[in-house]
Amino acid sequence: MSPRIVFLGSPEAAVPSLRAAVRIGEVAAVLSQPDRPAGRGRQCCPPPVAVAARELGLAVHQPPGVRKPEVRALLDALRPDVLLVVAYGRILPPAILEAAPRGCVNVHFSLLPRHRGAAPVAHAILAGDERTGVTLMRLDEGLDTGPVFAQRETAIGPEETAGELTARLAVLGAEMVEAELPRWVAGEIEARPQPAEGATLAPPLDKCDGAISWDRPALEVHRRIRAVTPWPGAFGYLEGRRIIVHRARLLPHVASPGPGAVLVQGRRFVVGAADTCLELLEVQREGGKRVDAGCFLAGCCPEPGARVCPEPPARGG
Repeated sequence: MSPRIVFLGSPEAAVPSLRAAVRIGEVAAVLSQPDRPAGRGRQCCPPPVAVAARELGLAVHQPPGVRKPEVRALLDALRPDVLLVVAYGRILPPAILEAAPRGCVNVHFSLLPRHRGAAPVAHAILAGDERTGVTLMRLDEGLDTGPVFAQRETAIGPEETAGELTARLAVLGAEMVEAELPRWVAGEIEARPQPAEGATLAPPLDKCDGAISWDRPALEVHRRIRAVTPWPGAFGYLEGRRIIVHRARLLPHVASPGPGAVLVQGRRFVVGAADTCLELLEVQREGGKRVDAGCFLAGCCPEPGARVCPEPPARGG
């Protein structure tokens, strides 16, 4: 018998699991975040999950919060076997956690107990992890501390950004939902407690986390650029103007001329870190388009002695 599911999710990374839920069961309803301003025009837009759910003909609810009694009343009326949660964006209270016989199953983009929290993908890259994965777990009142019933691993590519890795994990998570959720609902598999050792936290990123500190080792700088792409974006200031670094590569055999010091080598845009250098491959000037380094330098070639700084220059008094 197909499980009856209520799906809770918001961003693009949750859409593959929503589609998997539709394939394996009856999705009684979808809960997603309210519409919010987005893009340069700041127009009010629905979350990707809400868009996909409506395209699939599913009932969509976008409550401003989940602690009000009417949300629990809605779930009681829907009578799901299980709630499936993928990056919903809110901490669920006990009334929601207990709203279905098989609880709330969370698709978490890390190998728990490592990287508990809202930004597991970014923190896996920042930490230099060689592998990560997806965990299916039953939510409890802690921060990603509930028992686990499925995990799959995957390697992290040496040049992979958080956005690219998230997209891969989203597909892997959907495959796991399709394979494992029906078995969980049927009681064919049991969850096991997470081990106490190896637990780390992955708090949400802030806009300031994108600032590149060029006085750090090149490997650390490279990881940060990858970890904050696409959001909040890796940025610095070149000759007083903000630039965003979308992609870079390590130059481990090129000695640094100094943290943030710029070397222009034809169409190559090289910047020094604490030890060695990085070559910036794709760059964007504030208000401009994302371009390769050659195009960027053709329109904005730095003066000799220029440096990329983590903060804008101080204004004169």
